[in-house]
Amino acid sequence: MTTPDTQRPRPGSDILRTALRRNIGAMAWGTLLMGLYQAGETAFPIALGLIVEHTMRDRSLGALGLSIGALAVIITTVSLSWRFGMRILQKANTTEAHRWRVKVAACGLQPVARDVDLKSGEVLTIATEDADQTADIIEVVPLLISSLVAVLVAAVALGLADIRLGLLVIVGTVAILSILSVLSQRIGSSTQEQQARVARAGAKVADLITGLRPLHGFGGNHAAFRSYRKVSTEAKLQAITVAKVNGAYAGTALALNAVLAAAVTLTAGWLAFNGRINIGELVMAVGLAQFIMEPLKLFSEMPKYVMIARASAERMALVLTAPPVTTPGPQRPATGGDLEIDCVRYGTLRNLKFQVTAGEFVAIAPYQPRAAADLASVLAVNVPPDAYEGVVRVSGQELADLSIEAVRAHMLVNPYDGEIFAGTLRTNIDPSGTSRTVPEAVEASMLTDVVALHREGLDYAVRDRGANLSGGQRQRLSLARALAADTEVLVLHDPTTAVDAVTEQLIARNVAKLRRGRTTIVITSSPALLDAADRVLVLDDGVITAEDTHRNLLAKDEAYCLAVAR
Repeated sequence: MTTPDTQRPRPGSDILRTALRRNIGAMAWGTLLMGLYQAGETAFPIALGLIVEHTMRDRSLGALGLSIGALAVIITTVSLSWRFGMRILQKANTTEAHRWRVKVAACGLQPVARDVDLKSGEVLTIATEDADQTADIIEVVPLLISSLVAVLVAAVALGLADIRLGLLVIVGTVAILSILSVLSQRIGSSTQEQQARVARAGAKVADLITGLRPLHGFGGNHAAFRSYRKVSTEAKLQAITVAKVNGAYAGTALALNAVLAAAVTLTAGWLAFNGRINIGELVMAVGLAQFIMEPLKLFSEMPKYVMIARASAERMALVLTAPPVTTPGPQRPATGGDLEIDCVRYGTLRNLKFQVTAGEFVAIAPYQPRAAADLASVLAVNVPPDAYEGVVRVSGQELADLSIEAVRAHMLVNPYDGEIFAGTLRTNIDPSGTSRTVPEAVEASMLTDVVALHREGLDYAVRDRGANLSGGQRQRLSLARALAADTEVLVLHDPTTAVDAVTEQLIARNVAKLRRGRTTIVITSSPALLDAADRVLVLDDGVITAEDTHRNLLAKDEAYCLAVAR
């Protein structure tokens, strides 16, 4: 008795079926044209046999000219059917690969992360190589059918000459496919493992590039290179294993096809020698024996490509069918900038509780950097609400009841290590191109000197990860982007750690001025930002231990002085 789990189709199979179903029209035309191509190829040796037979019997120039015309028609049919058939199939293949790439990318860019144990580099490999190999099924099926057509036409033509020749082709083809189907399963499992290892190597490279600067800083680049070389070597060894399996498969297929062709040729020769078939039929049989190797080779390779496509589809299913980490609510935050943290326990946070009213500029001074990171993660909804105790309320509504997209549009949490993208200063500050406060954001973040330094101004080209900017410039660019978003609630995590003290003072005043009347929370130990805030909350050992203005805390709290004094 089968269980519901065993009855449910595998996700990879679902992906392949979806690809086939929505390209049925292109595949039908491609199959028709490729079948016509294979039929034309098969007709060529048959026509040669008939020409030899009739020419030797009639010895007429007219018959010879008619035969040459018939061969020209066959060659033209073969050429045009291949050209247009492959054009249709490759267009459908490319379009389908694009659809799956977009779908995988969309999953990776959703506001709610998926519960899948894959690194970003692995997802990139799935969105490129695996998407392409999955879409290959669009070409594989028509080529498989057209090859079958060629084999059947050849078998029928040989069977009309002598039933033994037709049966030999059919039985030999079934035997070849049976043997190769076993080898193709090995190729599928080996290829899936190779793709996984290559993806892990790609993920390793992405991680190393991200951390290249700090690696150079403490001399860890050599150890990192050795780590990558180990992962890459594992991928190389698996690739060699796959190459060996592919080589064995191709060699076996070629040998079996050659054996079948030789068997057909020898059998035809024996039948002609014994007077069972005439000279024309012998020419046809020998020609078909040579021709049949191409469709047989193509036919025998198809199971391998099917297994590769299925292996890639299974890897795509890891992303596409993975459940979301959390199921967000449908509501949107109400108007207003209130923020309440009510008895939150997560990581280093222990029963954390505080409230920020709409329009306030509040600074949080963390004594432990880990607590600051945990608080920023909770507010950014990088941690699902069901993963911590307590409640976070935005404008009086619980975070768990709100749409994550709506929360992030209402409350922006800008990380201390904000990513810089290849493009221009303008596209980094205003990615959507809809902000009306770009000039004010540039001025408040003190990015004006960077803009003035270059003739292109805001259109100055920024390299990948801001490689042509200093650390302070990248940090100010990230701050400008956060300010230009102009959200109702803004949370900044250490926005000025890489700038000098004078610039920090100016940024603190500018941010307070620009954000006046809207809720702003700065998680920082910067004296300038702490002094600009309406009040300061001291976060120590996971709880709020003090609350006052920066200057009052300096006057009466020695621990606070030691923590923030520079």
